[in-house]
Amino acid sequence: MHFYPEIQMLIAGAWRRVPGDPITNPSDGTVIGWVPKAGAQDLDDAVQAAARGFEIWRKTAPAARAQIMLGAIALLRERAPEIAHAISLEQGKTLAQANAEVLRGCDLMTWDANEGKRLYGRVVPAEPGMRHTVVREPLGVIAAFTPWNFPMSSPARKVGGALAAGCSIILKAAEETPAGAVLLAKAFMDAGLPAGVLNVVFGDPAMISAHLIASPAVRGITFTGSTPVGKHLAGLAAQYMKPAILELGGHAPVVICEDADPDKAALACVKGKLNNAGQVCVAPTRFFVHADVYQPFVDAMRRHSSAIKAGHALDPASDIGPVVNQRRFDAIQGLVRDAVERGAHVVCGGDPSPGPGHVYPFTVLSDVPDDARAMNEEPFGPLCLITRVDSVDEAIERANALPYGLAGYAFTRSAANAYKLSDGLEVGNLAINHLVSAVSETPFGGVKESGYGREGGIEGLECYTQVKSISHLMDWG
Repeated sequence: MHFYPEIQMLIAGAWRRVPGDPITNPSDGTVIGWVPKAGAQDLDDAVQAAARGFEIWRKTAPAARAQIMLGAIALLRERAPEIAHAISLEQGKTLAQANAEVLRGCDLMTWDANEGKRLYGRVVPAEPGMRHTVVREPLGVIAAFTPWNFPMSSPARKVGGALAAGCSIILKAAEETPAGAVLLAKAFMDAGLPAGVLNVVFGDPAMISAHLIASPAVRGITFTGSTPVGKHLAGLAAQYMKPAILELGGHAPVVICEDADPDKAALACVKGKLNNAGQVCVAPTRFFVHADVYQPFVDAMRRHSSAIKAGHALDPASDIGPVVNQRRFDAIQGLVRDAVERGAHVVCGGDPSPGPGHVYPFTVLSDVPDDARAMNEEPFGPLCLITRVDSVDEAIERANALPYGLAGYAFTRSAANAYKLSDGLEVGNLAINHLVSAVSETPFGGVKESGYGREGGIEGLECYTQVKSISHLMDWG
């Protein structure tokens, strides 16, 4: 019997059992647990608890807040194998990838915890007897909404930023993959986090978001997910004049310049695409390859991709696990068929084998036309789309043609090309000659329809604060 925790909601420091819906293992279709479904009273209780928790937490010294956070992070590191196992069961990523996700979540929160002690204000020069100061204060209660593809690290980003800034938080994690959020919250409670500072709820996303955002006690929202849902939540937040951090969909371009090593670039891209079976908003997907290295790059992609094994998440031989559900499986298959019908060629994959679970093979297509659906709709799966360009300028123009702008990648040995790409690509995060779009110390987020606001870096913490300017005339009457 594989370990999978009982999923409960955390409200006011107490775990709450509520009836709900089944949780399915995408590797074999078995039911592994049940996720509770919050009602209006549960949400009201969570809001009240978070409001009380905020009054405690905002008055807790930053160093003391950091000590509690770092204690929770230490527990998460100790429990990483157990948490990774649960994530693999519910989400379908391999054990190695799940373990790496847990440790990355710990790294993100470690940086936040320490940087929270350095949310400095400033003193503005003024005439004698006058003092102008600018301070940053925590927003208050945050409503956070996280996706299914990163069950632990996505909640960690939001919990870490909000708590480090002095906010309390109500986390609405994904119903498909709830264990990461529950086990994260358990570590914080075991580390001594005051009741109500962190609350975790599950249920109907539309009902919960409408209820929480409308609450006067909720002062800000943060959401990671699709662009259509992000636009809806942005509208709700605007209706109530509440700031929002929105990290939305992407369709990341990869520019392979004429001076790049096609084999090294292909190997890096294949490794980058393996993460979470391509179900990552920053996954490298649209490959714009210069004509001078096009065929060598395609050949290298075939060579490096052909040995990739897709299978059960807990099978040590699997390089990638299944996609999250049958709907995602069918969507990817539909995109592949459409591209082939429009003239694309299958380099590898593209032919799922019968068997249990939603296992889709690592697939590479070449000569993909711009009007293929896959070039315009985020595939969110193990699909690479290769197309030929004749210049860096053409690659930039075609990369920027979509309304998305989250992450981009490029491979070049030329400083001139690197400058042109850095200046021209419309993305929030650009990585050159590697596939890591952001680290703990740097801000992460998108432009255009990929959202606004930032997570990570000092910019991410500042998004959980509001600015107060204080002008003090000292010698008065």
